[in-house]
Parts: sequence; structure tokens; C-alpha cells
Amino acid sequence: MNDYVSIVIPTLNEEKNIAKVIHGIRKNLRSSRYEILVVDGHSHDNTAGIAKRLGARVIYDNKGKGSALRKGFRAAKGSIIVSMDADLSNESKELNLLVESIRIGYDVCMGSRFMVGGGSEDISKVRIAGNKFFVFIVNVFFGSKYSDMCYGYRSFRKSIINKLNLKEDGFGIETEININAMKAHLKVIEIPSTEKKRDWGEAKLRTFRDGYIILKTILKNVF
Repeated sequence: MNDYVSIVIPTLNEEKNIAKVIHGIRKNLRSSRYEILVVDGHSHDNTAGIAKRLGARVIYDNKGKGSALRKGFRAAKGSIIVSMDADLSNESKELNLLVESIRIGYDVCMGSRFMVGGGSEDISKVRIAGNKFFVFIVNVFFGSKYSDMCYGYRSFRKSIINKLNLKEDGFGIETEININAMKAHLKVIEIPSTEKKRDWGEAKLRTFRDGYIILKTILKNVF
């Protein structure tokens, strides 16, 4: 129980959500030593100020979600890292299971909306079809058994981050993690996760634009 945990949260204009996210983390990680690391994309609102006031460490990166996560992973002080969204779509009550999965020996633990016990309140039929297509391609070409591909609620052993060799700056980062974890022969587990509706504000993901980015990420690794 002595592992130090870093919660890495990319943010962009989430001033009405970030306080609830931080309070949820504090409520559910009482038995762990942890830090909250917000990687802010130079928000135009008071996201960074609220995060600092609530005790989070704030650094800045405005190149995209992937770049923010990579910078957060490098800056994290913990031996266990959790990536978490800032829009309240990730349930903080699942944090302990993500953390415990690393403590018992896994290198990467991935939340899945499509396992029994998981689900989503905020995914369209088009996105479900796209996700299943991407999962199928990756499983065929890389010998994996993933059930979800484009979901960012995950935990990692800090010591394996370099083995993931992450380079994506945008929303392709989750798919890159899935693929490179297989390439590096890491010990990976999926756990059921429930995606909630965004509490406030506009979603950053754009279905067709980011679907194209994800497909490019897959094909780049296949060929």
C-alpha cells in the first residue's frame, strides 16, 4: 500500500468540472499516497487556477491530448500512473481497482466499456461501430484480445512507460498504447468501466476527424 500514485488529467476549459473531479479523487483514494497532476492546454477559463487552489500540480501543454499525456507521464512522481479525463466521464470510484491491478503485478490496466459490467451513457452507434472495427483490426494484426480501443481511463506501472514508446500528439494515443503494449509484451488487463455523460461543456472528441486519426495510427503500426 506504499506505492505513490500519480493521477494525470489533461484539461482544456474544464473550470466547471475540474473541482468535482478532484473532490472525487480525494474521496476515493483515501487509502493511497497520491498526487493530482493536471496538464492544462492553456485554458481560456479558470481551470488551472481552480486545480491549483485544490492542491493539484499544474503543468502546461497545448499540442493535444496525446502530447499532454506524454508530458504528464514524464512529470509524474508516482510508481503507479492513472490517466483520467476531466469531464467527469470517468467514475472516481473505479480508481482503486485501476491502482490495485498494477499493485498485483500488471503493467497496464485498461478500463473497458464493452466488458460485462461496463457501459457508456455517452457513446453513439457510429462510435460503437467504429470502436468495434478498430478493436477487430488491432486484435487480428497484433494477437490481442481487447474489447475496447478508444477509452482513456487507464493505469500504468511508471517503469514501463518508456517501453510504450509513445509518440502520438492527439486522440490516437489510446490506440497507440494498446498496440505498443502488445509489441512490448507487457502484462495487460482490461477491467469493466462505466463511462458517464460529460457533466458540463463541449466534448473535445470529433467522431470522424478523430476516427481517421485512430485509423492512421493503426495502419502506421501495421505497415
